[in-house]
Amino acid sequence: MKEAIRQAKKAYALMEVPIGCVIVQDDKIIARGYNRRNTEGNTLAHAELSAIKKASRKTGDWRLEDCVLYVTLEPCQMCAGAIVQSRMKKVVIGSMNPKAGCAGSVLNLLQMAEFNHQVEIEKGVLQEECSAMLSGFFRELRGKKRQKA
Repeated sequence: MKEAIRQAKKAYALMEVPIGCVIVQDDKIIARGYNRRNTEGNTLAHAELSAIKKASRKTGDWRLEDCVLYVTLEPCQMCAGAIVQSRMKKVVIGSMNPKAGCAGSVLNLLQMAEFNHQVEIEKGVLQEECSAMLSGFFRELRGKKRQKA
């Protein structure tokens, strides 16, 4: 999770919502990603999607069945869907997202019995550090908006 936090800090430096992700296979990081939606002007530029794309390229397979994804913020519905589709073994989450999270907060798309694959979930890993980074980012953003007003 510490490396996912480092990735989130890269997003923060770009004034992107600080979300970072890494994918691990056989105890080695095989892919990294961070939020770049505003930078790329692309709805799909989420940390998880970037990391999944890189991991698939690295492994030569879209199936990431023996991989673990670490992410600083609970995945949204789009990313949760991609995680299920990639057949990820496990997702480790730093901070939960009560407004938009789809790994147990709003919905739990990762463990729906109706799907052909369910993903193991571990929550709250380095939660305080992940939450503090997000809170600090939004506090800073609100401060900048007030200065412009």
